[in-house]
Amino acid sequence: MTLVAVAAAAAVVAGAGLQSAVGFGFALVCAPLLFAALSPEEAIGLLVVLGLEVNLLTLLGERRRPAPSWADVRPVVAWSLPGSLAGVAILRGLDDVALQLLVTAGVLLALALNLRRGTEGLAPCPPVPAEANLRRGTEGQALCPPDPAEAADPALRGGSRGRGRRARPSVPRAAAGLASGALNTSTSTGGPPLVLLLMGRGLPPAVVRDTLTTCFVAFAPVSALALALTGTEDAVPRAWTVAVFVPLAAVGHVAGRRGFAHLAAGGRHRYERALTAVLLVAVAAGLLSVLPSR
Repeated sequence: MTLVAVAAAAAVVAGAGLQSAVGFGFALVCAPLLFAALSPEEAIGLLVVLGLEVNLLTLLGERRRPAPSWADVRPVVAWSLPGSLAGVAILRGLDDVALQLLVTAGVLLALALNLRRGTEGLAPCPPVPAEANLRRGTEGQALCPPDPAEAADPALRGGSRGRGRRARPSVPRAAAGLASGALNTSTSTGGPPLVLLLMGRGLPPAVVRDTLTTCFVAFAPVSALALALTGTEDAVPRAWTVAVFVPLAAVGHVAGRRGFAHLAAGGRHRYERALTAVLLVAVAAGLLSVLPSR
């Protein structure tokens, strides 16, 4: 195994840990090194396989009942289908710098609106023991905040009719779905629109994480279908890459659970700060990846 392949293996562990801890960021960490170690087509195929693995482990491997916000998942996934087709056209019509600058401007604008709205009207959230948050929060109960009036809010249980400003997305669900679909097929960075959709709404960390993960699971077959329809046969990973990288992704996922427990114990404010940090790193990494090439 070459030095680049070893670095890619380490990046897969780190990326899986980050994805497990905050709900997205896997491709941000490991995609560059996988592209360096493998052909672009095989790297894309392997990313689809490993991403699906990590997300399924989050939903099915933690001995709990997932609690995604289905009111967000359904429209986002539905709108991602036309978005993925638009992404192919965008990829062919714009150069990489113009595309990344467009993505960066959109993410920063939406993030600024979210930060401006911030936590207005939200009371500070008391810390919750990590084990309790993982156990109870993922069963659809709103642990943050624990007040009965807010716990009854349908938006905190994935309902479609939220009460007040806390449940109103600052990014339309249709726009988030279209953008995620387009970015998945053009830049493989479909996470930021989903994060912006879910931030600043008072949703418990477990609900945000499960909603992101459920959307990513649904995006996987869309990506696979796009690869099949375009005849990208080289995207099928070789047996040795699956044998090496799949177990490493599982190791990273298990390690990342502790990170999520720590973030969730501090309430939604700590968790959303972590999401914001990863989002900004993703934007910066995208810019750095294209600007030096010009």
